[in-house]
Amino acid sequence: MISPKQLKFLVIGAGQRGHCYAEPIKETTTAKIHAVAEPVPFRRQVFGETYIWNVNEGPTEGQEFSDWKAWLTWETDRRHRQALGESVPEGVDGVFVCTLDETHVEIMRALAPMQLHIMCEKPLATSLADCLSIYRAFAPSAAGQDRDHDQTKIFSIGHVLRYSPHNLLLRKLLLTDRVIGDILSIEHVEPVGWEHFPHSFVRGHWRRQTPNGDGSLLTKCSHDIDFLLWMLSSPPSDDISRQSSHLPRSVSSMGSRNQFRLSRKPLTAGTATNCISCPMERNCQYSAVQIYEDNRLAKGDYHWLDHIVYDIEDVIRVSGVDAGRKKLLDKLSEDYDRSTTPDAIIASRPWYGRCVYESDNTVCDDQYVTITWDEDTSSNPPRPGKTAVLHMIANTEKECERRGRVYGSCGELTYDSHMIKYFDFLTQTTSVVDVPRQPIDEKRSHGGGDYGLVRAFVTAVDAVENHGCQTLDAQLRYVGCTLEDIIRGHFLVFAAEEARREEKVIQWLSWWEKTLST
Repeated sequence: MISPKQLKFLVIGAGQRGHCYAEPIKETTTAKIHAVAEPVPFRRQVFGETYIWNVNEGPTEGQEFSDWKAWLTWETDRRHRQALGESVPEGVDGVFVCTLDETHVEIMRALAPMQLHIMCEKPLATSLADCLSIYRAFAPSAAGQDRDHDQTKIFSIGHVLRYSPHNLLLRKLLLTDRVIGDILSIEHVEPVGWEHFPHSFVRGHWRRQTPNGDGSLLTKCSHDIDFLLWMLSSPPSDDISRQSSHLPRSVSSMGSRNQFRLSRKPLTAGTATNCISCPMERNCQYSAVQIYEDNRLAKGDYHWLDHIVYDIEDVIRVSGVDAGRKKLLDKLSEDYDRSTTPDAIIASRPWYGRCVYESDNTVCDDQYVTITWDEDTSSNPPRPGKTAVLHMIANTEKECERRGRVYGSCGELTYDSHMIKYFDFLTQTTSVVDVPRQPIDEKRSHGGGDYGLVRAFVTAVDAVENHGCQTLDAQLRYVGCTLEDIIRGHFLVFAAEEARREEKVIQWLSWWEKTLST
């Protein structure tokens, strides 16, 4: 009997998300990370030594690349040499794309002809046109045909909310066990966090809208929109291949930038544009010095610090904490004069020491999205009309610990990241459900969602490569959604942003069909 081959993967991007996906591959699957493509040498070395090669031996040919283009050139040549009958190093079965959002479209379109299994970090791309181009690259059938039958490789996206034990249980309770009957309405909140939002969306990479005016809803909440469609549109998981999706009727949105703007700047801050030189730094909740030095570096917590100084842990290990502190404060002191610094320079990088009221951020810090469904009488039994409301809010005590309330025909259910409980109208009793506990490493990774996503993707690839499973069957059984489902969730975000900008209600089906035909 031939032993199944060990699956091998390339990780493009050795930053935080690259580690989040590499760790569960190493810890919980029989697959392995075989290669890394990363432009920052320190990150590439740490990633390789952690997940790929022996520290004392170093990488072999085909395991380390300065960027994805270098890997693509090497892999193209490797395949050519292999076709000529030469002895060549091993290739990979699939790729994890873990780079910055705006780089995804070029990478994904270049990967499409390579016929590899793909897992891309969310969002798929930062514009509607780019998402559509990726869709067409991976599902090239003509519009109107059954695109999924062209699928030959597994395709997944970093919508981690689908895969956490908590949310899998929540979906089972609602859709399979029907503990509150038919779902009629959901209120879902994404509390971004009073520290997290300034870090990522005021000072960081995701602080500006795209040229089309799309912003924090896409970069922060694309998987919340996917979560709502998973709950309200997709059939139960044991019926996903036999029942069509219940598609929305309309989408609308309202949002604004309320807190992080110049008009909100305290008078006592004066003309300071940087926390290092601000006279009220000690009395500001958004002080970069307090957030990064006092609350993290001083406590040995390097979360976010490598976003500011990418090699800070190495600096501290070699030269001590004082050297790391100096390098951190030097980076935080970097600033610009809006009147003399070209906007292209300002936009090109994060400014983690910049005053949050003096930043160049343009994205919403408070936004609502409303999605409605008509009754579906074509299904058996009929599926009722329903409404979903997503609220993304910046200034919250909890950081990304989502919470919500579901109203059903027979009861009411509430949930947060730690608890699920529901009230039955008939018996007038409340039931509290035990939420699965995860190991601490998994719990930190989106409540186990990162681990669940990776296991689902690797299992689907294994089913295709080692067990003769049809690709679409494996996609549905293990990944739990199709490429079209992934695209639909992204398109709904773009539709919501169009509705917000133009202050209108979008009729979903006609908008979706028109967009696909462009």
